[in-house]
Amino acid sequence: MTSTRPTRTGRAALGIVGALALALTAACSSSPAPPQETPTPVVVNPTIEPDKQPVPTPSLEATWPLTGLPVGSATADETGRPAIAVKVENTSAARPQTGLEQADVVWETIVEFQVSRLIAVFHSQVPASVGPIRSVRPMDPTILAPLHGLLAFSGGQPGIVKAVQDSGLQMLSNDAGVKGMSRSKARPAPHNVYGDMATFWSLAESSRQAPAEQFLFARSADEAAAVAGGTAASTLAFRLSGTSSPSWTWDAGSGTWLRSEAGTPATVASGSRISAVNVVSIVAEHPNTKFKAQGGTLVPTYKLKHSGEATIATGGKTIAATWQKEEPTDPMRLYLADGSEALLAPGTTWVELVPKETGSLTVS
Repeated sequence: MTSTRPTRTGRAALGIVGALALALTAACSSSPAPPQETPTPVVVNPTIEPDKQPVPTPSLEATWPLTGLPVGSATADETGRPAIAVKVENTSAARPQTGLEQADVVWETIVEFQVSRLIAVFHSQVPASVGPIRSVRPMDPTILAPLHGLLAFSGGQPGIVKAVQDSGLQMLSNDAGVKGMSRSKARPAPHNVYGDMATFWSLAESSRQAPAEQFLFARSADEAAAVAGGTAASTLAFRLSGTSSPSWTWDAGSGTWLRSEAGTPATVASGSRISAVNVVSIVAEHPNTKFKAQGGTLVPTYKLKHSGEATIATGGKTIAATWQKEEPTDPMRLYLADGSEALLAPGTTWVELVPKETGSLTVS
C-alpha cells in the first residue's frame, strides 16, 4: 500500500513556500497607500433676503423763498406767483405807510436830497393796498433783477425807466396808466398814490414765475449765523444820510427788531410797529449818476458789484459778514469770516444800504 504523507524533505519544502507566501503578503500589506487629494474648500455665503421696502427720502417742508418760512396751506398758485416790488416813499409826509408790515423783504436806500426811499418786496403775503408809491431810481434794477418779477412805481426819468426795462423786470407805472393805482384823497399829491396788490398780480405776464431764494435761510432761528456765532446787541443805530437815521431795538418778547425813525417808534397805517426778524447792513459805494433831479441835483445810486462789508443782526446778536454780487442778475450772498455762507433766521428781512463814504452803523 502506497503512503501519501509527505516526506520530511517535502514538508521542509512546503514550509519554505509558505514562508515566502506570508512574506509576500506582509510586504504587500505594509506598502504605503497612494496620496489623497485635498478637496478644494467651498465657501457658502449666507442667503440674505433683499429688503423690499424703498429707502425713505428725508422730507423737508417747503418754504417761501424770500422768508424761509413754511408755506403751510398755501396753494400752488400762491407759491408759484412772481414777486412784486413796490417803490414806497419814506419822508415824514408819507408816514405812516400802508402794507409794509406784510413785505417779505424791504430795502432802504438813499436817493437825492439825502432822502430815504424804500423798496418793499411782496411774495408770501398779499396786502390789500401798498403806498404811498413814488418814482423809480437807478439802484432799483440792480437790487431787483435777480427776482425776475414786477416793479410798481409812480413814474421816472426816461433813462432810468429804460434801465428797469433792460433789467428784465415787468414794469407797472402809474404814469403809463397801469391798472391798480389810484390817488387817495386823504393825502396831498405826490404823497397819495396807492396800489391794489391783487390787481398787480393779475397783470403779471404768464412767463413770470416764483422768485428763487435770495438770501439763504436756516431751518430754525437757532441755526442762524448771528444767533449761533454772533455777539449780543440791543440797538442798531444807522446814519444813512444827514436826514435819515433809522434805528432798530431788539425785542425779546416778539423775537424781532423794532424800528424807529429818528428816535420815534415807526408804525404803519394799521398802527402796528414796523419790525423785522433780520436786519442786514450792506456797505456800498454811493456815487452820483448822470441823472438830475429838481434844481440840477444829481441822483445817486449804489455800486452793488463784487463785494463789501456787511453786518447781520438776528436774535439779539450781530455778526460781521461780507456781501458778494458779481452780476446784476445774481442774488446778493452773505459770507462769514471762514468763507461759509451766512444763514438768516426764517422771517422778514430789512436791508439797510449804508453809503460807504458817509454812512455808519453803531451797535450797542
